[in-house]
Amino acid sequence: MFKENLKMAWMNVLNNKMRSALTIFGIVIGVGSIIALITIGKSSMSEMTSEFELFGADKISIQVVGTPLKQGLVESDILKLQEIENVAGVSPTLSGYATIVASGTEKTNVLVQGKNDVYFNKTMNLLDSGRGINRLDIESENNVTLIGSTISKEMFFGEDPIGKNIIIGGVSYKIIGTLSETNNYSGSSTNDSVIIPYTTSMDLLGTGYITSVDVYMNNALNSTQITDDIQAKLIEAFNGKKEAFTVMNMQDMLSSINNITNMLSFMLGGIGSIALFVGGIGIMNMMLVSVTERTAEIGLRKALGAEPRRIQQQFLLESVFLSLIGGIIGFFSGVFVAYIVCLIMSTSLILTPSTVLLALGFSAAVGILFGITPARKASKLHPIEALRSV
Repeated sequence: MFKENLKMAWMNVLNNKMRSALTIFGIVIGVGSIIALITIGKSSMSEMTSEFELFGADKISIQVVGTPLKQGLVESDILKLQEIENVAGVSPTLSGYATIVASGTEKTNVLVQGKNDVYFNKTMNLLDSGRGINRLDIESENNVTLIGSTISKEMFFGEDPIGKNIIIGGVSYKIIGTLSETNNYSGSSTNDSVIIPYTTSMDLLGTGYITSVDVYMNNALNSTQITDDIQAKLIEAFNGKKEAFTVMNMQDMLSSINNITNMLSFMLGGIGSIALFVGGIGIMNMMLVSVTERTAEIGLRKALGAEPRRIQQQFLLESVFLSLIGGIIGFFSGVFVAYIVCLIMSTSLILTPSTVLLALGFSAAVGILFGITPARKASKLHPIEALRSV
């Protein structure tokens, strides 16, 4: 009997092509919206998280404001941070702007960063060619530099810059490496910057203090304890002045970003669900009209002995057919839209199984929930009253 009901339900969907198509279209919009919005949201947030991870999830960043008596950290403070348990390395950063000259070309307001060997050992995909700054460069205060991809193209177009000299702030530096090209919108972009040993940069930038430090951890699971130890060392260094510095735990910030990502996904899914709810109302409306049109058929079937639950089953199957067809078409439509948008945004398409199950599960649920009322109405029709409409 179930197979017969299944066949009859399918034939009724086919016999009302235009009405079925319009009803299915509402489900397509709803499911497509859920798939597209959640997928685009997850893909965008994943790209942003990846950019954030370039800063290092295993890293704790220190920004120093200083006090009137002590404007920043000195070498002895850096050594004390290095002594903290589970610290893999400490990388100070000095930043400033200078004019650079090479191959007869001058470039003003170029970002100059002072780094050490730890930064190059701990940062992935940093080098395009050559080598990074090593311990000897730091200790000897060598005049060596690495240049960004834009500077390399502008000043050494068609040439290998390795081994050549470049003037930075009036001082000659030997180029030992080039930096990989990065996204210009990234906060960590190095395309228009040069990197020199931080010990050398102190003279160039005219400062004896370090105001930015990155502390790398052996194990990010110990980030809370390491953060507490860093704060204790800094409080000691600044004579109890906690406002002289800020400590940012990247692991905690990454967890916060993941929480925001999940909240955004739920919100976008909720927006798409509104369209799916509207599509469900369309199914209910069509099925109620169908019950009214087929009153005589229902009365005849009941008079011939059809049980109410069989009548209910048939109409419920019609509703589920409409929602599932709309769900499948909506799924592929949503994926296609998400793919096009991700292509335009230059991000990777991330389609998770949970997103697919959510959209198709909602689709099937809509078919059942919005099909129950018309199905129950059909099953409760009295055969004599129904036959009077003939």
